[in-house]
Amino acid sequence: MQNIKSAKDLKETIRLLEVEQSAKGELLKEQLYIGVESLEPANLIENTIKNIASSPYLRTNILGTIIGLATGHFSKKIVVGNSDNSTRKILGSFLQLGITNIIAQHPETIKAVGIYIIDKFFSRNGAKEEPYQEQSEYHI
Repeated sequence: MQNIKSAKDLKETIRLLEVEQSAKGELLKEQLYIGVESLEPANLIENTIKNIASSPYLRTNILGTIIGLATGHFSKKIVVGNSDNSTRKILGSFLQLGITNIIAQHPETIKAVGIYIIDKFFSRNGAKEEPYQEQSEYHI
């Protein structure tokens, strides 16, 4: 800021500061409005859902957990069935907990094993097909 030497310079400086204050006040009001809007419950829920949907790490973890829970539940059903035996029910619960934890903690390994098994099951006699390579007329 420069030195003020006359009343005219003082009035001009005051006018410029008032304009600057008015502009900053408007920016502050806009920021306050944006802040209040972002804190509304509907917007909080919407933003949370968008963050979950856009996070590949979180989606992978949720998917692994869901698959783990489903697999654990089905393994318990296979072991226990319709039995009223309490020992069998306890064993089924421990099996369900173990399988759920293993699958939820290692989804990539389970996925790789599943792909390997599917490839072996559907490939002809366990042999891999060679990719097609075009033969050249010229032999070097």
